[in-house]
Amino acid sequence: MTQVRLGIRREDKSPFERRVPLTPTAVRELLAVAPVRVLVQPSSNRIYTDEEYLRAGADLHEDLAASDLVFAVKEIPVTLIEKERRYFFFSHTIKGQPYNMLLLRRMLEQKVTLVDYECIVDEAGRRLVFFGPYAGLAGMIDTLAAYGARLEWEGGSSLFSRIQPAYRYASLAAAEAELRRLGAELPAALAAADGAPLVVGITGYGNVSQGAQRILAHLPCVEVDPLDLLQPGWAERQRRDRLYKVVFHEEHMFRRRDGGSFDLQDYFSHPEQYEADFERFLPHLTILVNAIFWNERCPRLVTREALARLWPAGVLEKLKVIGDISIDIEGAIECSLKATHSDAPCYVYEPASGEITMGVAGDGPVIMAVDNLPCEIPRESSDEFSRALAPFLPAIVKADWNRPFAELDLPAPIKRAVVIHRGELTPDFAYMRKFLD
Repeated sequence: MTQVRLGIRREDKSPFERRVPLTPTAVRELLAVAPVRVLVQPSSNRIYTDEEYLRAGADLHEDLAASDLVFAVKEIPVTLIEKERRYFFFSHTIKGQPYNMLLLRRMLEQKVTLVDYECIVDEAGRRLVFFGPYAGLAGMIDTLAAYGARLEWEGGSSLFSRIQPAYRYASLAAAEAELRRLGAELPAALAAADGAPLVVGITGYGNVSQGAQRILAHLPCVEVDPLDLLQPGWAERQRRDRLYKVVFHEEHMFRRRDGGSFDLQDYFSHPEQYEADFERFLPHLTILVNAIFWNERCPRLVTREALARLWPAGVLEKLKVIGDISIDIEGAIECSLKATHSDAPCYVYEPASGEITMGVAGDGPVIMAVDNLPCEIPRESSDEFSRALAPFLPAIVKADWNRPFAELDLPAPIKRAVVIHRGELTPDFAYMRKFLD
């Protein structure tokens, strides 16, 4: 069998992007079972060094033009898309994202094949290769850091101000150790503080939410039912030496427009027939973490209109920070007006003016809106991602990619993720043509 050349591209979309799609361990294991040569672009920023890839059996190569398959994490710049190449990366095109339509057009014109990791799913549509938990882990760390910074700006001292953004820790283990130390001290500090109990609300219960909840588990945390918050006098009856976690499911967040009973499958099929029922919870939250999927058919959870009405009236005086981990611009959290970067993760949304001010100072809630959170935990997130992708690699390498799409011999999850084949949108993704038209 002809030796296949597999290229691993260095990431250059952001200086904070240090992740890899395939670790040296994955490379070593692939070389042992498949006729492949692995070419790795040199990088001084990548979490795994060039030397580690060399020891695994790869070759360093600045030019990946000779590669049959090219693996990356983030989008490849439009000008570097080469004719008839086979690419594997997160393209961020399948929702018709306007900022990547030029990339989509270029890939079609160059007759490439694109496998989008986001679309590698099982028969039930569950994603198999993803960074989701690490978005939740980093996002909760960054949200708690933002909360500490906000309290400090307001003139109070708080143990939360010791928390740093996730990217500043040497590892996830180091961040979690810091949180455990803080958690041991927190009960006494919370008990001595004035005011209502600290309530952290998390929308959703999937991979992103699970990552966020793992971080909270290091603190003195008690989970309560969302409806408990609405009971008269609930806050006054709670202890002050702990924080309270509330996980919101769809039935808490949405209701049918026609007044009918909530049905989960119906909501998934027809979200446009529902409206948000979330405003009732906002006055009871100290921190809101958004971890749900959203598209334009779905209702918004936090609207600018609601903030303009509630904030000046003092109804939201508890709400300090919104950690928008999912970050759809003006999406579920309508006041998320822009995405941020790890070194400047926050801005304040001022409900009266609708304007934003970078940092944590201002009259309004702090919005944490970093759009590439898993890169803040690069080693652990790369390891897990690579482990999930590795079982598919031998079949990917051995496949005859010149055959028509219907005849491609690939594992079903990988075939489902082929968005473009030889310059044509595959049947499941033909709808994307309208985004270009």
